Amino acid sequence: MKKYTRQRIILDLVENNEIKTQEELSECLEKKGIHSTQATVSRDIKELKILKVQNKNGEYKYKVVDSMYDSLDERLNKICKLAILSMKHNGDMILIKTIPHTASICGTYIESAKLKMVSGIVTGTDTIFIAVDDKSFLDEVIEDIKKLLR
Repeated sequence: MKKYTRQRIILDLVENNEIKTQEELSECLEKKGIHSTQATVSRDIKELKILKVQNKNGEYKYKVVDSMYDSLDERLNKICKLAILSMKHNGDMILIKTIPHTASICGTYIESAKLKMVSGIVTGTDTIFIAVDDKSFLDEVIEDIKKLLR
């Protein structure tokens, strides 16, 4: 797994869960099928500038510093702008072609935007398939993706 993909998942885990230790974070990563050493998790925490803060109960938990989250989003946005070659729909789903080995990163970035009407995303090596809730919204979802990449 690529570093930026793993780090994006770490940011999502920390934002959406009460993670108090590196061990807990490692366990959450394992549940997602990501095998990382303690040293790798520690480096990711440091690079992402994730801090330990005290919650209402006086316990410490990891917290994402918003400016770093934005910085990673900006990097992913830049990668996607460069990697996406074409975007169209076939009447049933949206098809996005990317340069080789970037579909997963771009798919993760698009999925993290939580666009309305997107019911699922499947990625290959250089292709992203996006299913929408209602086929009449295919053009609208494509426009939303284009706006995301501006």
